[in-house]
Amino acid sequence: MKYRMMKPLALAVGLAMATSALAAPSGAFDVKELDTNKDVCNDFNGFVNAKWLAANPIPADRTRWGSFDALREDSLNAQHTIVENAAKNVASAKPGSIEQKIGYLYASGMNEDAIEKAGFDPIKPELARIAALKNSSDIAAYIRDSYAKGIPVAFRFYGNPDFKDSSKQIAYAGQGGLGLPTADYYSKPDFEKIRTAYVAHIARTLQLVGVSEADAQAQAKAVMAFETRLASASLVPTELRQPENRYHYVSIADADKVTPHFDWAAFFKAQGADVKDGFSLSQPKFFAEFDKMLGDVPASDWQAYLRFHAIDEASPYLSKAFQQEDFAFNAQTLNGQKEMKARWKRTLDAVEGGMGMALGQLYVAETFSPESKSRALELVNNLRAAYKTRIENLPWMSEATKQKALEKWASFTPKIGYPDKWRDWTGLTIKQGDYFANVEAAAKFNYDYMVGKIGKPVDRTEWGMTPQTVNAYYNAQKNEIVFPAAILQPPFFDAKVDDALNYGGIGAVIGHEMGHGYDDQGSKFDAQGNNANWWTDEDRKAFEARTDKLADQFNHYEALPGKFVNGKLTMGENIGDLGGLNAAYDALQMALAKNPKEAKSKIDGYTQEQRFFLNWGRVWRGNIRPEAQLTLLNTDPHAPAQFRAIGAPSNMPAFAQAFQCKPGDKMVRDGEKQVKIW
Repeated sequence: MKYRMMKPLALAVGLAMATSALAAPSGAFDVKELDTNKDVCNDFNGFVNAKWLAANPIPADRTRWGSFDALREDSLNAQHTIVENAAKNVASAKPGSIEQKIGYLYASGMNEDAIEKAGFDPIKPELARIAALKNSSDIAAYIRDSYAKGIPVAFRFYGNPDFKDSSKQIAYAGQGGLGLPTADYYSKPDFEKIRTAYVAHIARTLQLVGVSEADAQAQAKAVMAFETRLASASLVPTELRQPENRYHYVSIADADKVTPHFDWAAFFKAQGADVKDGFSLSQPKFFAEFDKMLGDVPASDWQAYLRFHAIDEASPYLSKAFQQEDFAFNAQTLNGQKEMKARWKRTLDAVEGGMGMALGQLYVAETFSPESKSRALELVNNLRAAYKTRIENLPWMSEATKQKALEKWASFTPKIGYPDKWRDWTGLTIKQGDYFANVEAAAKFNYDYMVGKIGKPVDRTEWGMTPQTVNAYYNAQKNEIVFPAAILQPPFFDAKVDDALNYGGIGAVIGHEMGHGYDDQGSKFDAQGNNANWWTDEDRKAFEARTDKLADQFNHYEALPGKFVNGKLTMGENIGDLGGLNAAYDALQMALAKNPKEAKSKIDGYTQEQRFFLNWGRVWRGNIRPEAQLTLLNTDPHAPAQFRAIGAPSNMPAFAQAFQCKPGDKMVRDGEKQVKIW
């Protein structure tokens, strides 16, 4: 139910407050922003971004600030206007319309007096039920019932296309239940202070609902011990990137053998999930430990764990004391955020989490033109052509594997701007004035919507990201690349600027997402989206030799003193950047070949090739708090922004040629040091 808008970004870093003095991105490249005192061939990121970064500190309610964050702020401001208008006009809105539901949801979240008066009354029935649990059967029933309300407990459950048959939707159960970012946080010495702070946070949270200080401290220690056991059986992010660690299809009977204390048929029945033949029990080791804990952990410790997480899930929607405690640990301690976001932003997070696609329908009507969609599709087609040529000309890949790679290329589905078909919100009841009940209703409605797709054919028209999201993604099981409306803006895309800026911006993003189809994990899925091997053994070895070199390059980037990028964790994104930027450069050359005059011209003293790389660098400008950077180094499959700015270009001879860099310069990798993949 908790809608924390702090997920790692599928592409990047950041956006700008329209009401502040912070610089918002513009389409045309302002060369006055360049720091010409720095050597472009040795400090490319500094050359492009140092002056901007110095002039744009991180806002107090943010953990980072850069190009993506500035665009996100613009998107938030547009959404803010929409929800404010919806709230003001609920009386005249059509009953049951998305405008009315969004208006009620937002208005209830902004009614601080009512929320403060309610205190933690909304969760008292939940706490009473937890207090009544006596044995493992009671606990299993509680988990079933919580999930049926759309509230996850102890593990993850969701619907997704079958890894072996992407045409059908099946159920997946996976590891979860941890309050800290990854399993490593429970054991590694680096995180000892965070563990201590987490135990203190648990105790303070429990005291907010009336648990005595002594009991709260004892329960907090029990929760920590409980989660440490779960963590010991959990995979870390590098392991979870492997498809074989995310899919383990079993019959219900075989799943019950792994968890004799937890009846999966009863669980699926409670969810209304159509699970007949089987499902993916994705991490069997985790579920074996989960079951042992049902059998040997005292009910009182289970109660402490469930009690804390029930409060934690609800905290953003309760009174100020709960919101502030939630902020103090999850935003301040873990990520270094200085101030809580404004009330309207936190409420907008809840609207986004509960009715994001409905809000997107209103957002698109206000902000996105058919012309933008048409122009973006043109760029996609140009990038497709460039990527195809690169595949055809690969010197290290056999013809047999190339044919399979080209089959996959031919089946790419691009989605631009917004869905062709909007989701129906009939059945979701949002009432005037009750924020917690509204958030709870939206959580259950969305959960039931997800569960309702299990056992049915996959809807390949559906989107996994809202139009107002400043991001993009590739879905391996649908073999689709998706570009929401909000990212189709400067500095990524602007129909009024020269080709170089668009290809160095959105062109590289398009190429990046295509590249995910051929990264270290996406390459394990075929043209239909099935987890299948379409490589010869020799080609796979040649591919992995190249990707290992790329991982090693990123392993040497120091993000914080003594803390380096994890080249394996960030592998997929780094492959996407390298292949995508190369393809975008090729597409630019194709475009310039049609206009020789433009190809030879300079703008503000820079060639088209130089402006291409300069805009790529501008995309990745960003400041980040050290606490947030540490969290992301351990959880995020994306390298820090400053290294994405330089990583791919340093492997491209075209960069060295564009800026007349020499062997030995930091932005020049030649010979065996240079990585060439796609």
